[in-house]
Amino acid sequence: MRHTTTSHALFQRAKQRIPGGVNSPVRACLAVGGEPLFIKSGRGSSVIDADGNKYLDYVQSWGPLLLGHAHPAVTEAVTRAAAKGTSFGAPCEDEVLLAEEVAALMPALEMVRMVNSGTEATMSALRLARAVTGKNALIKFEGCYHGHGDPFLASAGSGVATLSIPGTPGVPEAVVQDTLLAPYNNLEAVAALFAARSHDIGAVIVEPAAGNMGLVPPLPGFLEGLRSLCDTYGALLIFDEVITGFRVALGGAQARYGVRPDLTTLGKIIGGGLPVGAYGGSRQLMEQVAPEGGVYQAGTLSGNPLAMAAGLAALRVLKTSPYPDLEQQTETLCRGMEERFAAKGIPVRIHRLASMFTIFFTDRPVVDFASAKQADAARYARFYQAMRRRGILFAPSAFETAMVSFAHTPENFSATLEALEGIEPGELSPGNED
Repeated sequence: MRHTTTSHALFQRAKQRIPGGVNSPVRACLAVGGEPLFIKSGRGSSVIDADGNKYLDYVQSWGPLLLGHAHPAVTEAVTRAAAKGTSFGAPCEDEVLLAEEVAALMPALEMVRMVNSGTEATMSALRLARAVTGKNALIKFEGCYHGHGDPFLASAGSGVATLSIPGTPGVPEAVVQDTLLAPYNNLEAVAALFAARSHDIGAVIVEPAAGNMGLVPPLPGFLEGLRSLCDTYGALLIFDEVITGFRVALGGAQARYGVRPDLTTLGKIIGGGLPVGAYGGSRQLMEQVAPEGGVYQAGTLSGNPLAMAAGLAALRVLKTSPYPDLEQQTETLCRGMEERFAAKGIPVRIHRLASMFTIFFTDRPVVDFASAKQADAARYARFYQAMRRRGILFAPSAFETAMVSFAHTPENFSATLEALEGIEPGELSPGNED
């Protein structure tokens, strides 16, 4: 039995001063029952909570830690940078080096602007797209999450879906009236929106592989079709690669699928575990950003030397990392899980892409947000609790994606399958919520 008395006490204290006791909603574990674990440390593929319990971690800080927790190259880079100063409010060499690395790995990003989060990146990319095209309307996809900027909270995935928050409280209707919604993987719906409002649609923003309704990869031709429609109607195509960038391939989803967006937003991995974001595109587009151009965007901590050092160290390690091996290991793990669920008579669809996967408790195809919501979220909650009791951490939401790192080992995968095999079918049945 894993005792979590210290985490419980910290959570009670946190709720007195922090809304819901957490600084990001999904962490509260409301969708899966129980209370959050307060993490004391992490190394490689594992974390240790405030009570000293060790867990094999498939969250990996929700994606940034492709190299695992506390990778030596990253921690050493941050330590060296911190000794020189934590913030300058002025340019530093590492931000130039990181921008050069990103541009070399993603040729569509001839110029890059560093910001502090994925939300900042998507907000800034949308502003730029609207300025360049002179059109205000935006097409986004149901269940795709692009941060908590007002225009993106219409039918957002991630925590909004997890907590079943209705509508967008606090967001004026006028702000989202230009946000047009289409089902993910549905080109016909996008074409219909363009046909109806081609005069004022300035951008299409998409997760090239959706990661916030669970993992839902693009159907063949979907991304290519978006590229063609944007070209036809004079809109900019924005790839939100905050999750997929440098994870599904070294050059991101745009390299994996061979589709070149006009603008790309990044985050997570390019900060090596520190807060960071970025957006970029062609020189022609990015030269419209202040001070070169008139599209204003700024940030006191943008290009922070610690984040730049961490991201630079991470990308340099990733350039020599065996991506195909990690993808094969992830596929083997998922097949093993499918076999064990089948042996228990439990229907699942496990979507996998590179080092990401999601377990949908359903026997039906999942291709968009509507079909993702038909999966059994209550059963996922029971699965989460059963695995957590056995020392395996998955995301506390059926609408998130499991992350595998280069630090995960064959022994970790064997332990995961052993834990799953040890779950009694009754543990995943109604009445077993923790």
